This record gives sequence, C-alpha cells and structure tokens, in this order.
Amino acid sequence: MKPFKAFAIAVCLLVVGMFLLPSARADERNRKTIVTFSAPVEVPGVGAQVLPAGTYVFKIFDSLSDRHIVQIFSENEDHLFTTILAIPNYRLHATDKTVITFRERPEGQPEALKAWFYPDRNWGEEFVYAKSRAVELAKVVNEPVLATPIDLTSAPIEALRTAPVEAVKPTGETVELAEVVQPPPVLPQTASPLPLIALMGLLSLGIGFTLLVTRKRIA
Repeated sequence: MKPFKAFAIAVCLLVVGMFLLPSARADERNRKTIVTFSAPVEVPGVGAQVLPAGTYVFKIFDSLSDRHIVQIFSENEDHLFTTILAIPNYRLHATDKTVITFRERPEGQPEALKAWFYPDRNWGEEFVYAKSRAVELAKVVNEPVLATPIDLTSAPIEALRTAPVEAVKPTGETVELAEVVQPPPVLPQTASPLPLIALMGLLSLGIGFTLLVTRKRIA
C-alpha cells in the first residue's frame, strides 16, 4: 500500500498547486501601483476630474478583455476617483520602475494623464478621453488623442468594455489607432493544452496501474 499512498499524495499536491497558482499571481493581475503626483493631474474616464497633488493607487479592474479598465483610488483605497477605459500600447524597452506619461499643457494648467506602464512590462495602458475633451487636448499637443464618443459622465463598466475607441486629430477628424498606439507584436502561438492533457493522462494511467498492482497483492 505504501507506493500507492506516496503516489496519491504526489497527485494531490500537484492538483492543489495548480489551484493555488492563480491566487499567488493576484497582485500581478491587477497591477496595483502606488503613485505620487507632485502637481495636479487631469484624469479621464467615468469621474473625469483634476486630481490634486498627492498619493493614489492605480489598479487594473479587468485584465481579461482586449482593452483594459483602470481605476484610480485614494491612497488608503477607500475612495474611487475615476474608472478609465484604456487600450494596450507597446514600448520597445521595459523598465524596472513604473512609468506614467502625460500630455503637455500650457503653463499653469495641469498635465493630462496619457499612459501607464507597469514595471518589467513592454506594454501598458493608453488612456481614452471623452471625444470632446480629446479634441481639445489634440489641439493643445497638436497630435491625435484616443477618444470614445460615448458619454463617460455616468457610463457603467459594462459600457466601457464595448465602447468604440478612435483617435481624433485637432480638427476632430478620426484617424487610425495605429497613429497613437503601437499594439504588442504578434508572437507565434507556442502555448498548448496538449502537454497538460498528456500529463493528466499519464497520472491517470499511473493511478490505474498502482491500483491494479495493489489489488493483485491483496488477492
């Protein structure tokens, strides 16, 4: 019976490990980041406003969609300031620290939040503004800005998941998103469930074989 018990314990540990792994990566999924602004910053989204200088917490609300939803909380996370629609933007060289970029504004006006890159990641979040505001920003920076035509003043999160996104020029004309963001490069698909299926099959065969041997010894 000892070989069977050892094998059964090993299988149980493997299964438990498979279930615990996602939990261990929870912080990586939501990319919680503490950010301190030394000056007021304009933020877009549902709850768009100018945040005063201070410390805030950035989190990914939904990292499973092709466009991400970012939420900005107070330092102790007891107040949600804004929920922002974003789409992936790629950078060639990742850094080991958080990088936040802004759209420059005339002197005396708060800078507008542009993108957020998490440490050690090549792709980050390019933030989307309400179309009317995006056109105003585009005029200031003289380049296209990401925009959505939906009303962001009270849009539910479900609406953000499906909201159309476009890039607008200072004239209000729409252009290709590629003029604003660079999507992640397409890599060959190497991940496959076949190795896991094969492993589970081998485990099943091993358990069956062990049970068969055990029964013969008992008989």
